[in-house]
Amino acid sequence: MRSRPTMKSVFVSGVALVLPFAVSVPAHAQWAVYDGANHVQGVLIAARALQQVNQQAQSLTNEATMLENQARNLTSLPFSVLAPLDRSFAQTEAIVGQAQGLSYNLTGIDQAFSQTYPRALASPGSAAQMTGDAQTRWQNARGAYQDDLRVQTGAVQNLDSTGSQIDDLVTSSQSATGALQAAQSGNQLMALQTRQLADLTAVTAAMGRAQALEGARQVESEEQGRAQLANFLNYGAGYTPGTAQMFH
Repeated sequence: MRSRPTMKSVFVSGVALVLPFAVSVPAHAQWAVYDGANHVQGVLIAARALQQVNQQAQSLTNEATMLENQARNLTSLPFSVLAPLDRSFAQTEAIVGQAQGLSYNLTGIDQAFSQTYPRALASPGSAAQMTGDAQTRWQNARGAYQDDLRVQTGAVQNLDSTGSQIDDLVTSSQSATGALQAAQSGNQLMALQTRQLADLTAVTAAMGRAQALEGARQVESEEQGRAQLANFLNYGAGYTPGTAQMFH
């Protein structure tokens, strides 16, 4: 009978010893509770933030590319044919301006035609005057043909430089890095075509001038021949018989 009270007392004593230790355990030693919903929400927020950062980085990359393209588009073409074009235009203009005899001047042409190429010769002048006028007309026609050949020679000489400049421009346009360089290449090619048209216009004008002066010379020669023939045939009233006294 004594064993039961002893066992009970021992149990009560053990509980009394353990309780203080159980009460004295600090709060941080408790188990943490995992909240899955908050964790998923945090992951989504981080993903959205990362997506915004990527979008901003892509936008900055696009802006940098756009600025780089703008810089290319504003880059000027390193090759230019404007100076050679100006020299060739000046050369052709100088050749045309050196026209012999009748120049390309409306007032001068009208005065020359009224003097050297009159519309009609009522009465031819002296033989010296007619010979001088015919010589002047011949010199004008000859000089015009020479001027025509000089202009044609200048146009032909420009062909070599034009071909070389076109090759350089085509090469530059193929390696153009921007819109400005491509546009400048096209504009310079058009300028070369304009120069060729100007040379062709000068050649056509010189050829037409030569043909016109030669035609005017022939027409005036025919008019001079007609006037001389009319003067020869107009020998007056002719012979009138009269009384002659031979001996006194």
